[in-house]
Amino acid sequence: MTSAEIQNETKRKMERSLELLKEEFKSIRTGRATPGLVENVKVSCYGSLTPIKQVANISAPEPQLIVISPYDPSIIKDIDKAISQSDLGLTTNTDGKIIRVPIPPLSGDRREKIVTQIKDMTETTKISVRNIRRDANKHIDKEEKDSVLTEDEAKKAKDQIQKFTHENEAKINELLKQKTDEILTI
Repeated sequence: MTSAEIQNETKRKMERSLELLKEEFKSIRTGRATPGLVENVKVSCYGSLTPIKQVANISAPEPQLIVISPYDPSIIKDIDKAISQSDLGLTTNTDGKIIRVPIPPLSGDRREKIVTQIKDMTETTKISVRNIRRDANKHIDKEEKDSVLTEDEAKKAKDQIQKFTHENEAKINELLKQKTDEILTI
């Protein structure tokens, strides 16, 4: 592989790690109703586990309420059960056609636990980014040893990968700060 190919692959992998963190953050309860809070909860229906977003329309018409309208009303009990069994700590109200999920305000203690949880998530993502950097550097060393890359090209590539790492860690820290502010704001 050329230096540019290694750098592009590394950058793509690091950006993917960042996107995964953003997706995980969507499912974190902040005291405010968002469809992302329940859209990936798995429902046991039609013989398999399926995310709610694939079997129902999800909306948040009010800041403290999520409304779920299943495409097939016969699975309403399955969706209700899946939300109740999830670790979100939410209760549901069902009228036979739609499910209403009121979002109660978070206590101060619960907010602190959630902040700890998202800090753990961001640390895991940082570790992932660093592992991607390590693998890329090993790949560069191998290419240099095999005389595919010169010593200067290898050094430039490693410097560029380190730059990607710093950029992604800064983005991760910014995401953490935004999410922490969102959770701690009452």
